[in-house]
Amino acid sequence: MDALLVLIAATAICGVLLVPWMRRRRAALATGQGVAVATDPAAGYGFVPVQQLDVRLPGPDEALEEALEEIRRTGEWRPAAQLLAATGDDWERRWQRVQTLAGAAAFELAEEPGRGGVWLRTWRLEAPKDAGGAQTHAQFLVLQALRDPGSQDYRMILEEARTVCREAALLAPGSPIPYITELAVARGLGDRKADYEELWSKVAQRAPHHMGAHLAALPYWSQKWHGSRQEADSFTERAAASAPSGSLLPALPLFSVYEHLPEANMVSSLYQSAVVERAIEGAHYALREAPADHPMAPHVRHLLVWFLVRAERYAEAIEQLRQVDGHVGAVPWSYEANPAAAYAAYRGAAIAGWQQMGGTSASFPPPGH
Repeated sequence: MDALLVLIAATAICGVLLVPWMRRRRAALATGQGVAVATDPAAGYGFVPVQQLDVRLPGPDEALEEALEEIRRTGEWRPAAQLLAATGDDWERRWQRVQTLAGAAAFELAEEPGRGGVWLRTWRLEAPKDAGGAQTHAQFLVLQALRDPGSQDYRMILEEARTVCREAALLAPGSPIPYITELAVARGLGDRKADYEELWSKVAQRAPHHMGAHLAALPYWSQKWHGSRQEADSFTERAAASAPSGSLLPALPLFSVYEHLPEANMVSSLYQSAVVERAIEGAHYALREAPADHPMAPHVRHLLVWFLVRAERYAEAIEQLRQVDGHVGAVPWSYEANPAAAYAAYRGAAIAGWQQMGGTSASFPPPGH
């Protein structure tokens, strides 16, 4: 079950955590992940002990957790269908839930080839017109393909995923979800930029300010795929500049900065540079303006913790930790072999840095207060 949690954490995102990104891991803190914390993070600050951290999701989603448990217990597809039906056109939340359900099926199949994930196949057979089933199936195929890009079946599986994306689009014409999934297909198949932009226009017509969609599109424009740092920055800055009130898109440049950091990036002055500071402030602004329960807010907060600790802005890091502590299924932790340990290392560094500056646990009430 622990392995399932890690896989789900790595695939849930927020359009954020697609499989190609999982292969690229960042350096840990200079002290290493083996030394989790200098002080007990659970003592005084009210933080969750490392062994109790939930690596499945970036933040709590009780309905999703209950559906996953029911699927695991019964092998039935109906809890997944009911969950997505109840989610309706809450597109940000629906995207995350589709990815997580697909990740669960992909893990089951990897654990039991030929038997695992039967509930998803049954869903498609028994309810072929269920848009939720088609959306989940398409994302499942993407995960299957990107798991082994060197496989001779890689392109064939991605082409099948594209076919299922288009089936899903016909079943729910107003939904952006199939087109967001197809962004990963297009990236994996190396679609021309003009074709990718045409696909993106279909997403934008349906959900122009969808944070998860922008995060799913960002890798295509990055230097590591089919674009460059300049193209990625341009994409994120345009989105941030045109964001409506209450949007999280002003935080998008922070993800582009992260994606293009040099591999050797331990020097604190890099995180105190004007470029990084602007991206951090954009993320702070987005979080202040967006609804407190925005499904993508935890993703922004987790990445902020990573940057703030490296920038030695410990008080701000602790404030973000208070908002997300307990769940660690987000970039950057999900890049690591042990997401909980990676998160705990940064949490411990934030506490240690805060205390070295004269701070105490009394300065920050426990999470939730």
